[in-house]
Amino acid sequence: MDEHWAGYIGNLHVHWDTLITMWFAMAVVIIISFFLTRNLNIIPGKAQTAAESIMNFFLGNLSEVKDGQKHVPIVASLFLFILTANLMGQLPLRLIHLKEGELASPTNDINLTAALAVLVLVYYLYQGFKEKGFRYIYHGFSITGIITTLVDILEMITRPLSLALRLFANILAGEILVSVVLGLVAVIAPIPIMLFEIFVAFIQAFVFMMLTIAYITSAVSSEH
Repeated sequence: MDEHWAGYIGNLHVHWDTLITMWFAMAVVIIISFFLTRNLNIIPGKAQTAAESIMNFFLGNLSEVKDGQKHVPIVASLFLFILTANLMGQLPLRLIHLKEGELASPTNDINLTAALAVLVLVYYLYQGFKEKGFRYIYHGFSITGIITTLVDILEMITRPLSLALRLFANILAGEILVSVVLGLVAVIAPIPIMLFEIFVAFIQAFVFMMLTIAYITSAVSSEH
């Protein structure tokens, strides 16, 4: 894998290849969503049926979460964006060679996966404090209560770290494997691996989504 195409915006150090592919993935999701939700009717057409099936998928996974429907926007946005971003590593876009870096999956950059993980952290913390107030992390001024509070705080710190590393490592490892095989045998041999990586792209997006739902459930659950 090449190094990232880095540059500066003022004093801010940025990875241009990650930004370009991230914006491209966002544009793909927004444009497809726009066309799927145009001209909605009581009797759905093919596009509307597809859109409703996708929404039912998210609603089904959030069915056991308190007020699950209100969490659909963030859960759906994360899944669709991550899936699109993951799949970009298997598209011809990678054949465009830059002076530095490559137009691969933006999720092979730890900076992006960390940002997504922090977004999830901020969201479920907000929901937790909104639902329970300070009781969300405070469990009383006793030995047990203090230990439980510290464990909860530690868990909140490690959750986004594990989310970011899991997604980043799996996507990066898959792209490295495909690149190595392409370097050794450029025809036919990489195809099974690339097909497997498409499957991995779906799995990693789904895992990220389900962990996000689990964290939201934990934050708003009365048993917490």
